[in-house]
Amino acid sequence: MQEQFESSWNKLLDKLGNWVDQIFLNLPNFIMATFVFAIFYWLSKNLGNWFERYLRRAIRQASIRNLLANIISFIVLTMGLLLALSILNLDEVLTSLLAGAGVAGLAVSLALQGTLSNTFSGIYLAVKDVINVGDYVETNGYQGKVVEINLRNMKIKEADNNIVVIPNKLVLENPFKNFGLTQRIKIQLDCGIGYDADLRKAKRICVQTITRLFPPNSNEKIEFYYLNFGESSIDFQVRFWINARSNVTALQAKSMAIMEIKKVFEQNYIDIPYPIRTILNN
Repeated sequence: MQEQFESSWNKLLDKLGNWVDQIFLNLPNFIMATFVFAIFYWLSKNLGNWFERYLRRAIRQASIRNLLANIISFIVLTMGLLLALSILNLDEVLTSLLAGAGVAGLAVSLALQGTLSNTFSGIYLAVKDVINVGDYVETNGYQGKVVEINLRNMKIKEADNNIVVIPNKLVLENPFKNFGLTQRIKIQLDCGIGYDADLRKAKRICVQTITRLFPPNSNEKIEFYYLNFGESSIDFQVRFWINARSNVTALQAKSMAIMEIKKVFEQNYIDIPYPIRTILNN
């Protein structure tokens, strides 16, 4: 019994001695690995902050910038960890970590397929700069001002002040109209004048009024067309350009044009007739 105890004790001492020897032998590698990991940790923090500040010029959404900056920090930190394990000659541990990360990544991607799709759609919208906060857009049957774009959805405030939340994936996969992509838009206004009016005079007055309200650029012109002989009026259409980045501005311009056209027509005794319907009694 005593011999077995002494044998076990000697094995324990030998094992502890081997561990101490390995610690002293690998101490330089451990110090170097710690130093390398500390450098990469510092780089991950500073590169992430620098990258986030750099992205402010290209991406307005803070959530998208933070995500991309965190991805850069994670990549740099992972590189430091892998390099530190390689310095410590822990190749088997390194291989196990890579294999486990691959399996975990596959499982997470399958479980969060919808969320990841919305996230990457949000990143694409932010990088391509096709929709920004403050733009007036029409998408998925809704129309309003964009008040927020995050990693999952886009929030639109409609004209009645209701907030509509639309997943980024649906915005990217379906057609949308962004009124904020162009500085100039064309307004179309339909009206009619009485049959006894001077058509050339009415056209000249209308074009002059619109030109005064909304002066066209050098490559633009105000279009005026008589369309048809209506039941009680000769119908015409006038098209003109305005500075607008939202549908609300277009409505305001159209309203102003209607008021001014009616005013100048009244001053020049040009009648805008009421619709007339004749009812015959049997």
